[in-house]
This record gives sequence, structure tokens and C-alpha cells, in this order.
Amino acid sequence: MQKGLYIKKLLKKVLELLNDAKSVNIEVIDVGNRSSIADFIIITEGNSSRHVNAIVGRLSKELKNKILSIEGLPRADWALVDFGDLIIHVFKPEVRQYYNLEKLWDHGAPEEKQKIKKL
Repeated sequence: MQKGLYIKKLLKKVLELLNDAKSVNIEVIDVGNRSSIADFIIITEGNSSRHVNAIVGRLSKELKNKILSIEGLPRADWALVDFGDLIIHVFKPEVRQYYNLEKLWDHGAPEEKQKIKKL
């Protein structure tokens, strides 16, 4: 199967599973043109550690043969599910706000880093 088609199908399936698990504030960031680590990063939330754990459990149950690694369990303030070309971060709301990964991948982020380096 062609890589692009595979990633799109995987992305669609992951988003369905996140919705089924009642994950909230799902954000999909296309980083394929900006990074070699992945094509897409998904950032989402669970309402509690138990909910974060349940979301990751749902993904691992349904897609276990596609997952490369899972980090952050059993504490589950934050968890990462690595599919290779697709990385999912599942946070508790306050932890998501603290790390603010969306800003890291914001289109303006590289310009901000360049400004800091010039100083």
C-alpha cells in the first residue's frame, strides 16, 4: 500500500477511535513538511488520568500491531502513542496547557526560534 494512503487510513481510524473514547479537544497537526519525525501529530485530552489511560488502552487494543511504542503509562498525566509516521499525545487538560505543544508546531515557531538565536 502506498505510504500516503496508509497514513491517511491510519489517521482516519485513529480519529474514529479517539472520538469513540470520548477524547476531547483533538487537534491534528500536519508536520510532514517541517519535520522528519512524523507526518502528523495529534494532540488531545482526557478528563483525568483514568480517561487518558482508557484512551490509550482503546488505541492499543484496536491498533496494537501498528504501534511502535507507548510512553507515559501507568501514571497517565500524559501519554504518547507512536505509530511512526503518526504520533499521538494524550494529556490531562492542565498538563496540555503546561507543555503547550501546539505552540511548538505553530507555523510561527521557527521564526520565533530564529529571533532568539540572533540575540
